[in-house]
Amino acid sequence: MNSFTDNFTINGITLTAQPICRQNEVLTPDALAFVAKLHRATAERRQELLQARRDRRGQIAKGQDPRFLKETEEIRNDPNWRVAPPAPGLEDRRVEITGPVDKKMTINALNSGAKVWLADMEDSSTPTWRNVIQGQLNLTDAMERRIDFTSTSDGRSKEYKLRPAEELPTIVVRPRGWHLPEKHLLIDGVPIAGGIVDFGLYFFHNARRLLAQGKGPYFYLPKIENRLEARLWNDIFILAQDFLDIPQGTIRATVLIETITAAFEMEEILYELRDHAAGLNAGRWDYIFSLIKNFRTRGPRFVLPDRAQVTMTQPFMRAYTEQLVRACHKRGAMAIGGMAAAVPNRKDEVANANALEKVRADKTREANDGFDGSWVAHPDLVPVCREVFDGVLGERRNQLDRLREDVIPDDRALINVAATEGTITETGIRNNIEVGIRYIESWLRGNGAVAIHNLMEDAATAEISRSQLWQWIYAHAITDHGEIITRQWVEDLLDEEFAKLERFDGDRFTDARDIFEEVTLSDQFPTFLTLPAYARFLTEAREEASEEELSAA
Repeated sequence: MNSFTDNFTINGITLTAQPICRQNEVLTPDALAFVAKLHRATAERRQELLQARRDRRGQIAKGQDPRFLKETEEIRNDPNWRVAPPAPGLEDRRVEITGPVDKKMTINALNSGAKVWLADMEDSSTPTWRNVIQGQLNLTDAMERRIDFTSTSDGRSKEYKLRPAEELPTIVVRPRGWHLPEKHLLIDGVPIAGGIVDFGLYFFHNARRLLAQGKGPYFYLPKIENRLEARLWNDIFILAQDFLDIPQGTIRATVLIETITAAFEMEEILYELRDHAAGLNAGRWDYIFSLIKNFRTRGPRFVLPDRAQVTMTQPFMRAYTEQLVRACHKRGAMAIGGMAAAVPNRKDEVANANALEKVRADKTREANDGFDGSWVAHPDLVPVCREVFDGVLGERRNQLDRLREDVIPDDRALINVAATEGTITETGIRNNIEVGIRYIESWLRGNGAVAIHNLMEDAATAEISRSQLWQWIYAHAITDHGEIITRQWVEDLLDEEFAKLERFDGDRFTDARDIFEEVTLSDQFPTFLTLPAYARFLTEAREEASEEELSAA
């Protein structure tokens, strides 16, 4: 047997999806056996770590604030250890572009002039089976330079063609987080972790290709909440390299510090991954969401103003980014800034100028703070980010020598939310409703990144929108006009905003509203909106996830 088809089981591996074109190039028996090995070696520990997350949230909800860990003081106080030196292709990361791995974005990102492309299989990508498999194909096709195509729209043709290899950025793949299952691939009857599918298939098919090109298999690790989750990834890296007889340390990973608990263990996370560590990234939007999620029932002290007012200059966000740079450079790791949400609008000169100004200010702050590079979400923003970091770096490839010893680690500053300035407005409530519903609708149709009001929305920003509403209702928060935010009022505003939406044939707005209400207005708080959305999501074969599959995740 040299191929797998839907509902076919061999050696405990079951595929349940309707097959798509060329999937046998990805789902070879050897590749699936490799992924199964990784799963079987780590599945139990993954479940234990997911339970530990739930336990930690419960402790915080009961009033136990996170602090720097006493049991890891020795790691933080040891001045001698360092992470591995920058790997080939990761020495200069002054501008990184992010985006999903569809064919058009793959070519546009690789042609953007950025130093790094974050090939995103997570927050900006909907995990339909087609997207999962096609993303793997697009990455391999790009490396083999067989991805070029011509698009025809409105009677006009546009050619998409890769630039010469020496002009292309380094690829860094972001797999799905530990919490997300892949319902279409079962190992011994249990859904495998989406992140292991994404990592395992990419590594199996491309690690040697990348080495032959003088680079290596590099990854961004999302949603990590503590050092033990980083240790699990490190163990997977060791297993993967051993299984394929690839030298240890070939893999490099940059960890997104995008959960509030991870911010208290930044040096420890680097330590766990030290032979494979490339740096840390300030994943600002998920970080804000994580703070709200963990402290949502802790009263007014942890209630944030409108989403638009929670900027990077707020005290708790400044503490987070400055301490991140210090932790990274102390250990020889790169510090990568976050993504500015503003996106250019080529049809509106005023909006375009405003977006460029906001991005320039954001990147200037990061470069001056010591970051080695930063993210953008659109090719038009690459020159802005590059110009800012060129101005600070000059001929240097990074600023690892800037140790930021002026920054004093302060665990209380990380959760000093009470110092945040701003107000809650009816406009902010309405915007959260509109963004949440419109994003989920787009997600259900297979698009995980969508521009709304000249801002790039992905799962993280949608999570902020719905979690703020949940918290404001729970806390009986008060708007700038003195109105108490109640569930009934939010429901009324939801009716009004839903009526304004522009409907179209094939839209998923009705489903999106149901999901939005479930994750926003329920008494219980779903930990991620993508889990109930994935449970309802219909694949191309119109196959729904079972309760057993999702509970296993």
